[in-house]
Amino acid sequence: MSTATTQAVAPAASRSSLLPMSVIGMLFFIFGFVTWLNGSLIPFLKILCDLNSFEALFVTFAFYIAYTVLALPMSLILRRTGYRDGMAIGLAIMGVSSLVFIPAAEMGSFVIFLLALFGLGAGLTILQTASNPYVVKIGPAESAATRIAIMGIINKSAGVLAPLVFTALVLSGLSDFNSQAVAQLAGAEREAMLADVANRLVMPYVYMAVLLFLLVGLVKFSPLPEIDEDIADDSEGRSRVWKFPQVVLGALALFAYVGVEVIAGDTIGLYGESLGVVNFGSLTSYTMVFMVLGYLLGVLFIPRRISQAQALAGSAIAGGLCVLGIVFSSAHSSAISAAIWGWSGIPPVPDTVFFVALMGLAHALVWPTVWPLALHGLGRFTAQGSALLIMGIAGGAVIPLAFGKIGEVSGAVVNGYWIALPCYLFILHYALKGHKMRSW
Repeated sequence: MSTATTQAVAPAASRSSLLPMSVIGMLFFIFGFVTWLNGSLIPFLKILCDLNSFEALFVTFAFYIAYTVLALPMSLILRRTGYRDGMAIGLAIMGVSSLVFIPAAEMGSFVIFLLALFGLGAGLTILQTASNPYVVKIGPAESAATRIAIMGIINKSAGVLAPLVFTALVLSGLSDFNSQAVAQLAGAEREAMLADVANRLVMPYVYMAVLLFLLVGLVKFSPLPEIDEDIADDSEGRSRVWKFPQVVLGALALFAYVGVEVIAGDTIGLYGESLGVVNFGSLTSYTMVFMVLGYLLGVLFIPRRISQAQALAGSAIAGGLCVLGIVFSSAHSSAISAAIWGWSGIPPVPDTVFFVALMGLAHALVWPTVWPLALHGLGRFTAQGSALLIMGIAGGAVIPLAFGKIGEVSGAVVNGYWIALPCYLFILHYALKGHKMRSW
């Protein structure tokens, strides 16, 4: 092919990927909004359903365990329906599950809340299984992390908005709603406040259900092309996806990563509430802002200045340093956050809480770098490899529970953050060695 022809093809390819990237970007916004509502939901359900911190973290367990249970079945659905119709099915499942929050709130049943959350996770499983390889395969392999980072900016921007919208809808007109204030109420007054807040919890999910059902039609009738699964095919002579060490170890790296991502985003509210931070319901937004910043750095520097593997190693090291900052910094001083954003009027947070939020910046590039490294060379096993990586999201179910149990047993929530350190160490191993393995 001549140089002139190559130059003509490049812009055409860029234009042809613009519409798919726009549709997928919209879906990633939905992923972020639905996922990071949990961080705000947890402290509210802890109060409403009279739970301890360990029990409250079953919110993350119910949501993320769906990825483990359903990832492989969803990959089979994708092979039958294709990626576009599979995405529409996932959106429909999420819409129905959002409506289950209505009876959950009316009955005040934690079990039904968990059932609704499992349904949301189920719908997201098929969406994630379809959309992540789509982003990897829609353009050049060496810039895949950049494309996923752009999706991450969209995803985490939704994560910034979700807690703010949630707390505005739920707490509008209420003051001093926290476990201490509720504990001081008695009888009918206490029940009336809890019933009022439970009813308010429903509204964000009702609005979300309406949007999800509208998106079903949009995705179903959009001109999304099917992706080519034969690019860089190293699957010759391999009968199962388990034969690819890079994807199996990648799934374990994502297991560790999603666990610490959920800890950073979903426990910061619990931790802040335990320290008496007034705006605990919106603390997840702090983590998400740092994650957006991390994704922007990925867009700027990958692959221009650093490789995908180098970015992954740097993320693991920075995450480990944040864990040390959480455990050893002050729970009483807010000097760090006051120095960084005190001028803006944004409420400062204790230094130890600041390092929880900073984990978002530290590990932001783990997801966008693991995916292209793990899927490289899978060829006809791409859908199965994607499902295996999606199963790694189960780390968001298991590791936060370990966090909660450590905090309960030790008597200090902060001790739970130690669980993140071995997670970051495994991610570092994958960055340095695991992604290069092509045989066991």
